[in-house]
Amino acid sequence: MSRRIIIDTDPGQDDAVAILLALASPDEIEVLGITAVAGNVPLALTQKNARIVCELAGRTDIRIFAGCDRPLERPLITAEHVHGKTGLNGPTLPDPTMPLQDAHGVDFIIETLRQEPPGTVTLCPLGPLTNIATAFARAPDIVGRVQEIVLMGGAYFEVGNITPSAEFNIYVDPHAADAVFRSGVPVTVMSLDVTHKALVTRPRNDAFRAIGNRVGEAVAAMTDFFERFDKEKYGSEGAPLHDPCVTAYLIRPELFTGRHINVEVETTSPLTLGMTVADWWRVTKRAPNAMFMGTIDDDGYFALLTERLARL
Repeated sequence: MSRRIIIDTDPGQDDAVAILLALASPDEIEVLGITAVAGNVPLALTQKNARIVCELAGRTDIRIFAGCDRPLERPLITAEHVHGKTGLNGPTLPDPTMPLQDAHGVDFIIETLRQEPPGTVTLCPLGPLTNIATAFARAPDIVGRVQEIVLMGGAYFEVGNITPSAEFNIYVDPHAADAVFRSGVPVTVMSLDVTHKALVTRPRNDAFRAIGNRVGEAVAAMTDFFERFDKEKYGSEGAPLHDPCVTAYLIRPELFTGRHINVEVETTSPLTLGMTVADWWRVTKRAPNAMFMGTIDDDGYFALLTERLARL
């Protein structure tokens, strides 16, 4: 039975690959719609980039909505230094012609969860959690109707990538993240502890390019662009491909292992703002609220990506 999902995203090259993987996997994933949020780049670009990616996949039937243009309580912080000015730097892709939906992304999330049977819709946030937290605050009745939240965000053993203690998506809107982790919805977390084990090495990127279709060429060009930052930063042989871990988990959950633990988000400390305090060793009595992933079969992950992208 396929997972019916809403992708909430701030594309971002790795977001783009996550969307492409979902659209290439209709037997396992039904994309009900895509909501854009400000994050890697401002909202005007993230909603545009989501449409560019859907057109690249030949899926102009996907409904795309613009959501929140700033975090709940803080100024927006973006990541053009990683993703480039457009967020999708690397390939040359045409401007989209498919329309942006008129409704607000938060309203789409609320209406979809109210209309669909309880427990049948999974939310897949790939960026800051502003849209999800706003939907939960405006419509508390939908919280219990969510099947699961599978998100990319947070870190524990890998610590931070935007500050010494915080991962970017959580840091951009820690108050939204705090609300989501406290919501009671089952949460599965693809943290940096997992994604930093999913490196786009040269042979893996060559495999994307060797697919020979527009998608393979575009993905290879995207990863060629953004890996320069992470390879210099971490001294690794490739850049982490973060966000596709979310959609890969929906297709092949056996690629990942983790622990059901308590995760809380720091919202006040100027030193550790946005830190995901993961009780990995279960040293507190705080109730578990998240499946926090820690390892990945990286060869299986890239084999899945290459096989599915070849379908588009």
